[in-house]
Amino acid sequence: MSNGDITVKPITAEDKDAWRPLFRGYAVFYKADINSGIEDEVWRWLTEPAHVLEGYLAWNAEGSAVGLIHIRECPRPLSGKMMGFLDDMFVDPRQRGAGVADALFEFMRQTAEDRGWPVFRWLTQHYNYRGRAFYDKYTGSSSDFIMYQWKF
Repeated sequence: MSNGDITVKPITAEDKDAWRPLFRGYAVFYKADINSGIEDEVWRWLTEPAHVLEGYLAWNAEGSAVGLIHIRECPRPLSGKMMGFLDDMFVDPRQRGAGVADALFEFMRQTAEDRGWPVFRWLTQHYNYRGRAFYDKYTGSSSDFIMYQWKF
């Protein structure tokens, strides 16, 4: 899918070197302590056709990967339908404001439409002010749900 100068395409086995710096940038932003073992495992998920996690890269007109999303389908029991879940989204900081996030969201909208998903859901940290302002542009505001995390 193309949106102006940005094209969003599924990740292929040849895209690891383009994906890796974006995934690392995402991890740094969220203060996640990842290592090459984690990267390799996520990459395996993304390139294994039967795995639920799907990866997509946004490419600019010069052929550089400038953004990523990781999405998956999951059940929404109260509607009796499947829905989309956005696990990860990251745009190269040097490309922010250039329409990359809009292209990724347009891709998500088209994916939801094509697959019959009534909604896409995602989480973000409270300190992601720029991301939250962008999300509000599409959704109006955050939902009224509060997420809890039980660690083991």
